[in-house]
This record gives sequence, structure tokens and C-alpha cells, in this order.
Amino acid sequence: MNRHTKIAIFVAPILILLGYVLSDMYMEHEASKTKIVELVPFGHCDVKNQKCILKSGEFEINVMDDQGITTVNSTYPLDTATLFTVDKNNQATPYQLGMKDSPYYWKRETLLGTLITKKGDSAKLRIIIEIKGGKYFAEFYTQTTK
Repeated sequence: MNRHTKIAIFVAPILILLGYVLSDMYMEHEASKTKIVELVPFGHCDVKNQKCILKSGEFEINVMDDQGITTVNSTYPLDTATLFTVDKNNQATPYQLGMKDSPYYWKRETLLGTLITKKGDSAKLRIIIEIKGGKYFAEFYTQTTK
């Protein structure tokens, strides 16, 4: 075996390890960059009857309201979740949701239940969710069907 082959055998594992570490650092840096993604309602949205799914790719959230407690659950753990109720003058009232049992479930007492009490009632809502620097948002209407 000549001298160049010996050096190559010695240096190759170091280069492989260094390349692996640097690529991992690059991927982590790219994942932490701020990105903004729109969530789209999946079918008819009825928050009162727990049938409101918003999605973007594989990420889904479910928004529901039960006796004045609004809950959001998701397929991935969330960092923050803020729900807005929007009135007829397009003025938004923010509700910063708090973590329930795990980062997948967030809840807070809101006035949303009073806006959609009867069948046919509708309300305009906005939601902003943060996951590792990424912001997911949606503006949608909920309409009570039952």
C-alpha cells in the first residue's frame, strides 16, 4: 500500500464525521428560520360541534368549543397558540391559549360559545400557531349546524 492510500484511509472517517456534523447543523439552522404557512379548513367548519379541522400538508389542528372553553389540538407539539374572534367591524379580540396537558392540547375560556349558540350562527375566527419559529395562520368562518 502506498503513502497516498494510507493517508486516504486515515482521513476518510474524519471527513465523513465532519460532513455529518456540519449537515446536521445546517438542517437545524434551516428548520429554525421563520416561515409563514397558511392553514386551510378541511370541509365545513363547526367549532361548537367539534368538527373544525384546519390543515397544511400533514399538519392538522382541530378547533372546538365546549361550554365556553375553546380547545385546539394538533398533530405536532405547539409552542404558542392564539385565537382571535372577529366582529362585524373586522376588529379582532385575541385569546392567548394555554397548554392543557401536553404541547398537543391548548385551551382557554373565550366568548366564542356565546357567538354561536343557535343553529345557523356563524363567526369569523383567526388563529396563529407557532412551532419552532414557523408561524401557521388561518382566517376562517365557523357555522353551527346542529
